[in-house]
Amino acid sequence: MLIKKAEAQGARDERNHPSFVSVTRARAEQKGDAVAYTFLPGGDGREINLTYAELDRRARAVAARLQHELQPGDRAILVFPTGPDFIAAFLGCLYARVIAVPVPEPFTDRHFLRIKNIVADAGAGYILSTSHFIAVVNQRFANNADIQALRWLATDTLDLAGAAAWQPPPIAPDDIAFLQYTSGSTAAPKGVIITHQNLQANSEMLRQACQSDANTVLVSWLPLFHDLGLVSKLLQTIYVGCHCILMSPLAFLQKPVRWLQAISHYQADISGAPDFAYAVTARKVTPEQKAGLDLSSWRLAYAGAEPVRQATLEQFAAAFHECGFRRQALTPAFGMAEATLFIAGGPIERSPIYYEIDAAAFGQNRIVPARAGEASLTAVACGRFDWADQQLKIVNPDTRNECAPDEVGEIWLAGSHIARGYWHKPAETEAAFHAYTADTSAGPFMRTGDLGFVHEGQIYIGGRIKDLIIIDGQNHYPQDVEFTVEDAHPAVRQGCTAAFSIDHEGQERLVAVAELREPVNVDSPWDTQAIAQELRRAVAKEHGIPLYDIAFIKARTIPKTSSGKIQRLACRADYLANRLHAY
Repeated sequence: MLIKKAEAQGARDERNHPSFVSVTRARAEQKGDAVAYTFLPGGDGREINLTYAELDRRARAVAARLQHELQPGDRAILVFPTGPDFIAAFLGCLYARVIAVPVPEPFTDRHFLRIKNIVADAGAGYILSTSHFIAVVNQRFANNADIQALRWLATDTLDLAGAAAWQPPPIAPDDIAFLQYTSGSTAAPKGVIITHQNLQANSEMLRQACQSDANTVLVSWLPLFHDLGLVSKLLQTIYVGCHCILMSPLAFLQKPVRWLQAISHYQADISGAPDFAYAVTARKVTPEQKAGLDLSSWRLAYAGAEPVRQATLEQFAAAFHECGFRRQALTPAFGMAEATLFIAGGPIERSPIYYEIDAAAFGQNRIVPARAGEASLTAVACGRFDWADQQLKIVNPDTRNECAPDEVGEIWLAGSHIARGYWHKPAETEAAFHAYTADTSAGPFMRTGDLGFVHEGQIYIGGRIKDLIIIDGQNHYPQDVEFTVEDAHPAVRQGCTAAFSIDHEGQERLVAVAELREPVNVDSPWDTQAIAQELRRAVAKEHGIPLYDIAFIKARTIPKTSSGKIQRLACRADYLANRLHAY
């Protein structure tokens, strides 16, 4: 199945710029003293505003220093909290033709190990950060020779007068803008090579899908090192020349209502988050807090980065209807780093689309509408995908033949937004980014590793191929089993379950690992045997397979990626090695 649409007519002038640097420079000239970003350091109250002109000046100051220290094409690691320093450092790298490598803030030794591995993989010459963070690192790891050997640059102490020394380098559309390291949900993180052309092409796709313009107001608490926060909020702001309000992920997690308060206060029209954030917000925002909210301006509330649940969407819509929130604003979306970010979503201001399908047929990679009396599944549409020059195929991952319209297959993509490949990994790049169909020799395509199907112009996502559970010849998607487990008993923490299969005496068996909430009364722990019985009954009823084992673990111990995705393969390895933090 091949779906293609010609590039939209009337594409904006930004598509004609050779690089994202020239887009940013043009914005500084056009909008000058207009505020680009408003940062909320505590999530509410105090503001830090950054105009387009200030943004350009700070970027040039960073770039001038980098030009003195590094060569074009060198890599620089970016370790920053949410704030003006990150965006100035990121753009400074682009201005200097230095390849930016954003990474999450490290809070544990394991996080530092991840950064150390990325530094080695990227061959980075510098780590850019704030003076405060560098001081903390030097104090905490004074005896760590590897960390002390790294070259650090505090960008917040640079003299802005140095911006005058910046020399604009020649930048071609195919030059590398940054490396986006994958979250590693099914494998070790890899550096995805994003070019200036990729970035501008995907920014245009986002603009079309979101119908953004200079009057758009964005709100985000998403981490800036991750492609969802970086591309859809930070860089989209520059691309369309609008206003973006930012707060830290921690500010949201500590008090979810802050997200909605920012949307209400600034009358934002676009904001989005993963599924878990909508669930947490609907659950934790109190009636008293709702009384002060006006969400009538919110026209696009996208949900992405993890499987989207019908129950979550409907709970959120019902919870905030009294605040002026419209159900039509909810917009499931699909994206990944290898496509720069955005793949599918929209159309906007249309209620979520659900498709009831036959569960047994779906387990055999066939799409059949649900029948009365038969077990069914509710598939959530993740939107249109015919944006700009993107091409999409549904392909049998084993035969590499195109699938029929009623078959589930791997999603293959092509277009100007598709990344060049993985940094210094030629074999993985060849396998993932240079795929051709066996029956038509069409290609090259990028293999997403995600299973899905198309119905009435909408893409539906099944799950990761490597996570697929096959028992007695029937396919079972782990996220479906995980949803069942989490809904079966209130003791199970939402979004903290992993389902996978193991080999036992020559047969595949289903295992679930689930975090349990802290009991209300520490003297009355959960009855795990009773909970396990409830979970087994629910899984057998919903999926028709026995749960061979259920392992309960302590809260906040299940393996997750830096962006919060469950690492099922790592959890399986811990289970087999008896390394889980048992409840």
